Amino acid sequence: MAHNGINGEAQNQTAALPKPHKVTEIQHTQIFINNEWLCSQSGKTFPTFNPATGLKICDVQEADQADVDRAVEAARAALQRNSPWRRMDSSGRGRLLNALADLLERERGLLATLETLDTGKPFLQSFFIDLDGSIKTLRYYAGWADKIHGKTMPVDDHFMCFTKHEPVGVCGAIIPWNFPLLMFVWKIAPALCCGNTVVIKPAEQTPLTALHVGALIKEAGFPPGVVNIVPGFGPTAGAAIASHMGINKVAFTGSTEVGQLIKEAAARSNLKRVTLELGGKNPCIVFSDSDLHLAVQEAQKGAFYNQGQCCTAASRVFVEDQVYDEFVRLSVESVKRIVAGDPMDPRTTHGPQINQEQLEKILDLVESGKTEGAKLECGGSRLKDESLFIQPTIFSDVKDHMRLAKEEIFGPVQCIQKFKTQEEVIERANSTQYGLAAAVFTRSVERALSVSAALEAGTVWVNCYNALHAQTPFGGYKMSGNGRELGEYALAEYCEVKAVTIKLNEQLNI
Repeated sequence: MAHNGINGEAQNQTAALPKPHKVTEIQHTQIFINNEWLCSQSGKTFPTFNPATGLKICDVQEADQADVDRAVEAARAALQRNSPWRRMDSSGRGRLLNALADLLERERGLLATLETLDTGKPFLQSFFIDLDGSIKTLRYYAGWADKIHGKTMPVDDHFMCFTKHEPVGVCGAIIPWNFPLLMFVWKIAPALCCGNTVVIKPAEQTPLTALHVGALIKEAGFPPGVVNIVPGFGPTAGAAIASHMGINKVAFTGSTEVGQLIKEAAARSNLKRVTLELGGKNPCIVFSDSDLHLAVQEAQKGAFYNQGQCCTAASRVFVEDQVYDEFVRLSVESVKRIVAGDPMDPRTTHGPQINQEQLEKILDLVESGKTEGAKLECGGSRLKDESLFIQPTIFSDVKDHMRLAKEEIFGPVQCIQKFKTQEEVIERANSTQYGLAAAVFTRSVERALSVSAALEAGTVWVNCYNALHAQTPFGGYKMSGNGRELGEYALAEYCEVKAVTIKLNEQLNI
């Protein structure tokens, strides 16, 4: 599941690589509630577009408050005592998650094609990284389903005390457009593993893979109402989930600004639990004793993977002054090997941005770098007029006060900064409202451990970048969010702990 890109040699052997499916018609464009396909109650639809061509793919049914209400009603019904889902043995939930993973394996080529059509990311990244991560996450939580249990508490002889881990209830999930399939699975897998039901809203820019997985959820044998999918917009469907009195927990991945709104809505409604995975301004620290070629490659994966549209993007690269000039030179050489073009072409490693709004925000930040005095080493503009493709861009001589160094770019822009001492770079790296991820490149184990301990981030990579695994918790410090996804730590976000205390009868003589 490590997001480390596609091996260069493999990309040259195009004949052996998987090919995109020929999609002539999108099968699933409706709302998925209670294992049924429905039209929106308002009758509204919205279009989804291919970012690589600008052409409309299809129209999708637009869910709003009334549809979310229907979905919540179905999810609550599926949780009733004596329902098929509640009566199911915990290992049965694991078998269903494994069955869904099997179906993702079967539909891998089609799902990767839909993901690339909707997001613009290169097909091989969709096929090898996003699908692989989704399948591994489902199988990981399938293994946990019958291993979630409480403990007995040692009290005095007059009582027996034990705990039970029970489902939170109906879990609302709101997912982003940059990794729509992977984030869908990150949300549903731990929730279902723990016995919850789900109402999930995919991003309006990228609803297609989530809806297709809805059909696979039904085929796998999940009871009606366990997973409900409501494609729609944030201010309507998303806001309805965040404030719904019938939803017990909400999980969101997206911007910090929207995360604040969701947490406020959750508090004002029923104090539902909230987990948030939000923005980042992630430092990548390169010491002079590091393997410089490795550091260049990994830092560029951090900056340019998925066109820079990652919350974990390495948008602040701090390089020790002794190797700074060489690092910049090697980075400019390396960026020339990135291949932009048709995302369905196996040779392509760089696709378009998701939409015009994101493109304009990125180009505005690029212009700010020029005017504030950073040195543009390469890139910095569109690849073609009217397209959503931006050239991979490198700035050197970036200073901490510049917008490039302070704001989340969410685009293919690498900002390289110079530092002199370890204490200095730690202070500068931590001088941000965010704390999602960080990286350290060094050959010294002692330095790697001491710097990792000092960095205020939920994830620290050493001599690698974007190495994510289903077993490893993911989440942020500070304004990068609350709670954790993935690994055993995510289970606590989807369980209530009940303590049971039994008074023992002291008069019994057996």
